[in-house]
Amino acid sequence: MRYPVDDFTDEERRLLAPHFTNLDRPVFCLVNLPETVKGALFARYSRYSGTLRRLYLEEFAADIPEGGRPLDGIEGERAARLYERVFLGYGDDSIAQVGGAHLACEWSSNLLTKLLQRGRLAAYLEQSTRYIPYDRPLPGGGYRYYFDEELGERYRAALDELFAIYSRSLETVQAWAAERWPRRDEPESAWRGSIRAKALDLLRGLLPAATLSHVGVFASGQAYEQLVMRLLASPLPEARAYGELIHGELKQVIPSFVARIERPERGGEWVGYLRERREAAERIVARLGLDTPEPADGGPSVELVHVDGTEDDLIAAALYESSAAPEESIRERISELGSEERASLIAALAGSRRNRRHRPGRGWEAVRYRFEIVSDYGGFRDLQRHRLLTCQWQRLGPDLGAGIPEEVVAAGCGADYERALEASKAEFERLAAAGLREQAPYALCLGYRIRYVLDLNAREAMHLCELRSGREGHPTYRAVAQAMHERIAAVHPRVAAAMSHVDTSSEPRLERIMSEIRSHRRRVAAQVA
Repeated sequence: MRYPVDDFTDEERRLLAPHFTNLDRPVFCLVNLPETVKGALFARYSRYSGTLRRLYLEEFAADIPEGGRPLDGIEGERAARLYERVFLGYGDDSIAQVGGAHLACEWSSNLLTKLLQRGRLAAYLEQSTRYIPYDRPLPGGGYRYYFDEELGERYRAALDELFAIYSRSLETVQAWAAERWPRRDEPESAWRGSIRAKALDLLRGLLPAATLSHVGVFASGQAYEQLVMRLLASPLPEARAYGELIHGELKQVIPSFVARIERPERGGEWVGYLRERREAAERIVARLGLDTPEPADGGPSVELVHVDGTEDDLIAAALYESSAAPEESIRERISELGSEERASLIAALAGSRRNRRHRPGRGWEAVRYRFEIVSDYGGFRDLQRHRLLTCQWQRLGPDLGAGIPEEVVAAGCGADYERALEASKAEFERLAAAGLREQAPYALCLGYRIRYVLDLNAREAMHLCELRSGREGHPTYRAVAQAMHERIAAVHPRVAAAMSHVDTSSEPRLERIMSEIRSHRRRVAAQVA
C-alpha cells in the first residue's frame, strides 16, 4: 500500500515537527501538547475531512506558542472553547476518552488506595509491601500511617505499637528465613533479596489498613471525572479530602475534562446521586436485618456461588467469528458431538499456550463465574486490582477473624503477632464506639479477613488463576487462585484443563528467588553491555 502523504511547506513542517513524531507516515503520535488540545483535536477530527496534521495547521497551530514544552499547566483558548462547545454542548463523553494525564497519589492509606483503584478504565501502579519495609519512622517523625486529629492520641499509640512489633519482628524473621533457606549457588544479592521479600510477605499482615502507600495513575479525562466524583461522594473523610486535591491538580493540566465536576447541575447532582444510592442501600440492609456481621466459622474460604453458561456455550462463541452460520446453527451442530470430541474442541480452541500470556479469544467470555471469597485484607488488595471483572467488597472489620502464618510462629514471633492483632481489634472497637465507623478500619491489621465477590468470565479467570497462582506470588492470593481453579474444574473440567499454567504446588519456599535471580542476570548483562 502506498499511503497518501501531505505536502507541507517548510514553514508548516517547522510548526508540525515539535508535536508529531513524523510528518510522512500514516501512523504517528502527538507530543508536547496539553491533553485537552489533543482531545479537542480528535473531537474536531471526527468532523473534518482532511488529515490530523492539516487540521492542526488550519485550526490549532496559531494558538500554540512555540518552544520546548508548550502550554505547561494551561490550555489554548481555542482548544478550550472547542472542547466546551463539543463536549458540554452535545454531551459527547467519548471526547474525554482521548486525552488523559499521569497522576501521582502519595501518602494515601490502604483504605483509600482501594477507592482510587476501583475504576476499570485506568492504569495503576502501587507500592508493594513485599519490596518496601515499613520499619523506619518518617523523616518528620512517626511511622508511615494515616493520622488526623479526630482519630486521637490513643489511635496514634495503638498504631505505633503495631509498627514497633512489625519492626522488631522483621529482623527476627529475616534471620530465621536465612537459616531455613541457606544460600546455595544463587548470586548473593538475589538470595538476600528473596530472604527479605519472604520476611516482608510473612509480616505484611501486621501492617494496619492506615499504612500509607503511593499510587501512580494514568487515565482518560472521563475516568478522572468519575474518580473525583466517586471520592467526593465517599463517607470516608480522607477520600473526600483527596478528591478535592486530585480535582485541583487535574484542573491545572486537563481543566476542560473535569469542568463539569464543579457545576451544580452536573457534578453536584451526580455526587448527590452517588450518596443517595449508597444511603438507600444502607437503609434497606438495616431494614432487612443484614447489617449485623456474621462471625467467621471456618477461616478463609472460596465459594463458587453462581455460574452462567456451559462449555457448549463457550465452544459456540469461540467458533462464531470463524463461522458463516447463525449462532443457533452452530449450537445445533455442537449438540451432535460426543463428549470426547467436545473436549478436544475446547483444547484446540485454547491452543498450545506455551506462555501464560497467550490467552484464547472473546468466545471464552460467554461463560461467567461468581466467587464469594473470604481472605485476609492483604490478599484482597492484590486481587482487587484486576479490572476486567466485577469486584465488590464489604466493610473491613474484625468479625471474620485473622490467622497467624505458621512460618511466623516457627520464626518465634507468633506471640508478638497475636498481640498485635488483639491491639488492632481493640482500637477498631474503640473508634467504632466513638462514632468513627468509616475510620475504624484504619486500625485493623491487613491480616484481618474481608468478604468480597469476584465476578469474571472464563477468559479473565484463566488470566487471574494462572497469574496469581504463580510460585512467586504471595501465599494468601496463591491459595485463593488455586481454590478458584479447583471450583471451576468441578463444573467445567475442560475449561479448567485449558488453564495449563496454574501452579498447584504449596510447599514452603522462597517465593521470590527465581525473580531475584532473573533481575540479577539482567543487571549483570546491562553492565557488560
